[in-house]
Amino acid sequence: MTKFLYRLGRSAATRPWTAIGAWVVLALVVIASSAAFGRELEESFEAPGLDSYQAAELLSEAQADEGGISAHVVLEAPDATTQVAPVEAALAELPGVLGTTSSVSPDGDIALVRVQYPAIEHLEASDLDNLKDAVADLREESSLTLETGGDLFFAFEEAPTGLGEVAGIIVAMIVLLIAFGSFVAMGLPIGMALFGLVIGITSMKLVTYLIDIPAWAPELAAMVGLGVGIDYALFLVTRHRENLAAGMPVPEAVGRALATAGQAVIFAGGTVVVAILGLLVAGIPFVTGGGVAISAMVLVMVLASVTLLPALLGLAGHRINGRRRRVEIGAHRPSTGWYRWGAHVTRNATAYLVGGSVFMIALAAPVLALNLGFPDDGTKPESRTERRAYDLIADGFGPGANGPLVIAVDISQDKSVVAPLAEAVATDPGITAVGEPIIDLSAGVATLVAQPTTSPQDVATQETVTRLRSEVFPTVLDGSSATAHVGGQTATFADLGDRVQERMPRFVAAVLLLSFLLLAVLFRSVLVPLKAVMMNLLSVGAAYGVLVMVFQWGWAASLIGVESTVPIVSFIPLFMFAILFGLSMDYEVFLLSRVREQYRRHGDNTRAVIEGIAGTGRTITAAALIMVAVFSGFVLGSDPVVKMMGVGLATAIFLDATVVRLILVPATMKLLGAANWWLPAWLDRLLPELDSAPVEKPVEEETGTPVASRPIA
Repeated sequence: MTKFLYRLGRSAATRPWTAIGAWVVLALVVIASSAAFGRELEESFEAPGLDSYQAAELLSEAQADEGGISAHVVLEAPDATTQVAPVEAALAELPGVLGTTSSVSPDGDIALVRVQYPAIEHLEASDLDNLKDAVADLREESSLTLETGGDLFFAFEEAPTGLGEVAGIIVAMIVLLIAFGSFVAMGLPIGMALFGLVIGITSMKLVTYLIDIPAWAPELAAMVGLGVGIDYALFLVTRHRENLAAGMPVPEAVGRALATAGQAVIFAGGTVVVAILGLLVAGIPFVTGGGVAISAMVLVMVLASVTLLPALLGLAGHRINGRRRRVEIGAHRPSTGWYRWGAHVTRNATAYLVGGSVFMIALAAPVLALNLGFPDDGTKPESRTERRAYDLIADGFGPGANGPLVIAVDISQDKSVVAPLAEAVATDPGITAVGEPIIDLSAGVATLVAQPTTSPQDVATQETVTRLRSEVFPTVLDGSSATAHVGGQTATFADLGDRVQERMPRFVAAVLLLSFLLLAVLFRSVLVPLKAVMMNLLSVGAAYGVLVMVFQWGWAASLIGVESTVPIVSFIPLFMFAILFGLSMDYEVFLLSRVREQYRRHGDNTRAVIEGIAGTGRTITAAALIMVAVFSGFVLGSDPVVKMMGVGLATAIFLDATVVRLILVPATMKLLGAANWWLPAWLDRLLPELDSAPVEKPVEEETGTPVASRPIA
């Protein structure tokens, strides 16, 4: 691989316009194909096999209105009973609306109009716009207090974004400018990442021919892709500038940068892809689709880093350095500050290992209290109409009115169970009311809408759903061929949480095993990849712990605009583990690649660790700052789900690049000594040999040939 990457980098730098032209053509083809043939992304959160999914399937077969999605408009007025009729009539005339129902609170001050729409695949964002426009007109005409919310908002409302992403890019530009002292060196990583971002996002509609991609996946993919793209380019540009400082010609400097740092980029990106594709074992289609989308984005960034970036470096020539550095040719000297830090940590390895481990374990401890669920409209800021509508509904009709349970009953073989089932559900202590059964004899499906006594995110509501399925339904349906299933958004997200908890161990085991094998192949070691896996588990665990402290316990939540405690969204732990484990491996690969490179030169483990820290500490810190800036930008959004991802990812990357990479890793490697590079002979024979470069002897033991003129083997 080293020879191939060397030739690839040298070729791209020698003939830059060939590589650049190929990427431009690829971009035009992808954009044109996506516009002409691309499929729309999916809005579904369904997971086959879940009880709520079976309920949705029954309702779909019966073409029941409850099988679609709904919105609601809440009216508050002293005479709400007389005011609700014209509001309901205006909403019933909107395009796509199947029907409306209305009810008035017992005190007569609050009226609720439910607007029923078909299934989400038959709707567009314009349907939400039509509803908003109609409500705005009603406000102007009558001066009523009207608030809106419901599933339609969840499906199509886009929280304000853009500010965070822009802020992240600006911070990245500042960090790169400080690190490189050159506008050209700063611009190349940013430009390459943005170019890759365009291709990756545009290709999503084409990937849907292979697998359904959820509509929210491009935003998450963009967050990850932007971070890794800039990071990978940063590592390559840093190594290239070192080579130029050693007196190499530009094509030679590019070739050697790709032969060394480029191999680390490929393995780092490969580890990210493997970790994220581990989501395939979760058995949740929309999670799998999101993982494929993110993996595709990372793959684009890796390919751009090893083909497009070398061409840009060749085109930039010595302009990659500032004017002063452009005329300074000499051996590259690693940072003395980082050299001293590496020496300090290795001298006090035991103390740092114990202290760092205790700190990370303490941060991870709250994960034992992790509560999976889904934030409802009641967790949104009071500035949002969905939150105000939620509060009005809870005040007028009870907290459970915000999350009704939709019970679908298969009565194709037994129609007599509907009445006793409705009565049994109504008498359950967790249910406050059950609507009149809706029976479709031709489809053989009956529908019951039950209102819980507790709010959608309350643990008691999940217990009610479980009790209906395990106790109420079997009691009534015992001996009958009829079946009943609990659906609706509340039950769906509760089921997803259960599925995540069930599949998480299998998913984690798959990711750990594949990551271990990849690192074993790269570093020809058993203990190095084992240590990397354990350290990355600490980073991910600490990120989970911080999420619990901030969102479930409310610690410092107000500082990031979270107004109430919320459960952790059921699928976030899956995505966070995959993404964080992959990104954590980035820094592990870049650091250990330099350590191994130095160890192969002189065979001194402690010296190699110190030199590895000295050679990569500044770059890893800059890369982490960029990642943290990009991920922190998402905390500026108003959606608690987006905030969770931003807080979790930013926290984990910060801890990984500081406590783990610059303290725990060097301390552990110092204590392990030469055992770091132990590999059983039988395993050495089984693992493929990817690095064809021979082990270099210490420079002082060779003939004195300068590094710049040594050929790549």
